[in-house]
Amino acid sequence: MSDSDAVDFSARHESFERWFQTPLGRALLADQRRFVEAELQHLTGARQLQVGVSHRLPLATGTDFAQRIMTTPRWHPQIPDGVAICDADELAFPGDSMDLVVLHHTADFSPYPHQVIREAARVLRGEGTMALIGFNPLSLWGMRKLLFRSKEGPWGGRFLLRGRMEDWLHLLGFNVEASVTRFFRSPLQRSGRKTVSRIDNRLSGNRFLPVGAYYCILARKRVPARLPRRPVWRQSKVISVPGTGAVGASRGCSRGRAAETEHRCIKRNDTSIDGSRRANGWQGNPLHRWRLQGQSGPGRLGRCIALR
Repeated sequence: MSDSDAVDFSARHESFERWFQTPLGRALLADQRRFVEAELQHLTGARQLQVGVSHRLPLATGTDFAQRIMTTPRWHPQIPDGVAICDADELAFPGDSMDLVVLHHTADFSPYPHQVIREAARVLRGEGTMALIGFNPLSLWGMRKLLFRSKEGPWGGRFLLRGRMEDWLHLLGFNVEASVTRFFRSPLQRSGRKTVSRIDNRLSGNRFLPVGAYYCILARKRVPARLPRRPVWRQSKVISVPGTGAVGASRGCSRGRAAETEHRCIKRNDTSIDGSRRANGWQGNPLHRWRLQGQSGPGRLGRCIALR
C-alpha cells in the first residue's frame, strides 16, 4: 500500500474546509476571489466548472458564463443545484464540455494529483482556460509545513512545486499564459493586522516575487492545427472518344484508304474457292490460320491485305 492510499484525504478535506472559517483562512479566500475574478472577468462561454475540496468555497462568481458547476467529493444532506458529487480524478462530465475549469487546491488534497490535472484537461474544450491554484512550498507557509508536523487545515496538503505543475500542463498541451504567487502574510493566526495587511498590499502587486503563500497558473488548452492534405488524383475509368470533328487530316485519309481497300477485298473474295486455286497451292484464308493458332489476328487493314 502506497503512502497516498494510507492517507485519509476525506478527513483532511473537512479540516481544510473548517480552516477557511478562521481569520487567516477568510483572508486567504478573499484574496483568491479578488485575483481570480479580476483575471477571468473577460472570459465568456457556456459552462464553467470549479473542482475543489468543498462546494461552499466558490471563487469565480462574477464571470459571464451561462452555467456554473461545482463539484464536491462528499455527499451532503442539502446540496444545491449545480453541484456534482464526484472525485477530482474521476470527473462525471464528458470530454470537451467546459469552457473554464478552476482547480482550487485540488491537486494539493488528492492522492492522484497528476490524474486531477489530466481529468481537468479532458473535460476542457479546445482553447479553453484552466485556473490552477495551489500552495507554494517556496514560501513562509512551506517552511511552516516543514517545521511543524501538524496535518490540520492547509498543512495537510501536498504543497506541490509551481514549476512541476507548469511542466504537467505543457505535457498535456497547454500554453501557460500567467503564473504568479500571492498572499505574502505569515502563516500565523495572531499577527499585527495593520502591519501585515500593509505589507501584503505592497507585495501583492509584484508578479515577480516567487514567495507568496499560494500560486495561480492560468493556462490555455492548445488545439493542434490540421495540415492541409493534397488532393488524391484518381485515374478515370472512362475513356474519352473524340468526335468526328476532332479527327485529323492524316487520320481521315487513313480511314478513307482503309474503307476503299476493304471494299476491294470483299469484292475479290466473293467468288468461291474452286479446285484450280487449290491446285495452284492456295491453302486457304490466312485469317483462319491465325484464329486456329489462338492469335487475335490482324486489324482491319491487315485483314484486307491478307485476303488479297
